[in-house]
Amino acid sequence: MILWAEYLTQAPYFNEPDDKEYAQEMIQNILLSNTQGNSCLSTDIASLERLRSLVAFQEKSHTCPFVFDGEAVYLYRYYALEQRLAQQIVRLIQQPDSNLDLYGYENLLIDEYQQQALKMVVQHHFGIITGGPGTGKTYTLARIIAVLNKLIPDLRIAMAAPTGKAAQRMQEALQNAFQDPTLQSKGLITDNLHRIQPVTLHRLLAMGNRGIAKFHLKQPLPFDVIVIDEASMLDLNLATTLFEAIPDGAKLILLGDANQLASVGVGSVLADLQNMEILSRYRTHLVHSRRFSDEAQIGKIAKFIQNVGQTSVDTHENVLDRLSNEVITPSVIQKIDLKKVEIDQIQLEYLPKLMVAEDVERCLEQLWLGYQEYAESVKVYNLNEGSEAHDLAQLRDNILKRFNDYRILSAMNVGALGVKRINHYIEQQFKYAVLGQTTFYGDWYVGKPIMVTENDYQLGISNGDIGICFKHRQNLAQYEVYFPSLNKWVMATRLPQTIQTAFAMTIHKSQGSEFEHVAVVLEQEAEKLLSKELLYTAITRAKRVVSILADPESLITALMVKTVRQSGLIKKINNSIY
Repeated sequence: MILWAEYLTQAPYFNEPDDKEYAQEMIQNILLSNTQGNSCLSTDIASLERLRSLVAFQEKSHTCPFVFDGEAVYLYRYYALEQRLAQQIVRLIQQPDSNLDLYGYENLLIDEYQQQALKMVVQHHFGIITGGPGTGKTYTLARIIAVLNKLIPDLRIAMAAPTGKAAQRMQEALQNAFQDPTLQSKGLITDNLHRIQPVTLHRLLAMGNRGIAKFHLKQPLPFDVIVIDEASMLDLNLATTLFEAIPDGAKLILLGDANQLASVGVGSVLADLQNMEILSRYRTHLVHSRRFSDEAQIGKIAKFIQNVGQTSVDTHENVLDRLSNEVITPSVIQKIDLKKVEIDQIQLEYLPKLMVAEDVERCLEQLWLGYQEYAESVKVYNLNEGSEAHDLAQLRDNILKRFNDYRILSAMNVGALGVKRINHYIEQQFKYAVLGQTTFYGDWYVGKPIMVTENDYQLGISNGDIGICFKHRQNLAQYEVYFPSLNKWVMATRLPQTIQTAFAMTIHKSQGSEFEHVAVVLEQEAEKLLSKELLYTAITRAKRVVSILADPESLITALMVKTVRQSGLIKKINNSIY
């Protein structure tokens, strides 16, 4: 940021030291705002006049590094992206409504909000279906797709998600939903529905090594219905690329939960679209959760996170008392036997205010407890490595299942209880539990979980994909990694050096995933990174158990701070319509 600011403020345009210093500070503020996910920075015209020709005002037509729209200043790239995205959203909602007859299918969904979603998608070319965990987004989608497939001959359907893990979870949920006897009895399930294979968004758009999509405005996607899951992860750039690739006459359906974290990149597209009055007829919010019962603590804390801090009654001083009285009383985290868990539950333990080495070690020991069954499954596999291929395949499946039973999520990569420190500790414990030693020749071992941290189009793997290491199926002297979300094997030696061990991951990286049991770590050093959205995302990754290790002050911050990104997308959509 500093170097770019210095480059833009060179002579002859900025000869006066005061003007140059002011301009550099303003430029750095704009760029810093972008790194925080904002597409623009609120300001006034007087503050920008000293940037001179670097900023374009609305009456100017020439291209400049920055653009002022009367209320906020943009880096030109994000101003242009918002303009393009707004145009495509308007294009979709202005297409003529579909005249499809739902007679005979009105009662396919009993929940009134799910029925509303069916009617919305059947009628319009654009639809947003939102809801918290367990509200039946995928269940509803399966019925919508089955009905559309019946009503529209030769329907071409595409489904995608921002990450490989989310795509895999979408595939599993859809195939389960398509087994429903009700759909079978009405003749709504055909072979082409079973052939639907959700992919990553990058793969759907055929994005090459330079991040340039094969499908775009002039060469749109060859599908009639396009479904995008985990839409809260869409940043401004990816959303624009997607919307421009939607052909006229096609239906675009976005699924997501706007209470989750916004995208890692610039923008909060789903949240913006949810807040637009003009888009209300294209939006349905599912309310009733079937995953978490009224007695379930995960459901209670999810609602608590959403609602706390909305009134003056809630203060930093009393929020933990409310949490204790209404949801969960702090105690000491214990080992959980998932086979005995009948009602979804939470464990909460507060970290000491001043963490010493002994405290850190004890916390790491507690976090290791959730991986002991995984280690045992790997140990059994190693003892039977000479078995028949069929038996080994079953043992591998068990390892994959045990690994997805548990995951550790931290707000930070670094720190006493950051992802790197946790991964190092768990890896050492795992090696000792499985192999009876913590060091040996080579970096690879059976059961090593790895995460891809950058796209590799040659190997067909993407940032966020997670794989498990096994002995090579034909050559036991080598190792290969299986990626469940891709159903792909890759030689360990071909993987890039940037991969990371994945016993623990950041909360951001966990988005789009689900696990039976999630351990969430919020240490004091992470306080400035925390928000409602981060905590909500973390705890809703769990299906049955959440174990929280938290610094009290950090937990207060996570409960009380709501993230609001600056964006001009709503304004641009309204301007394009009126």
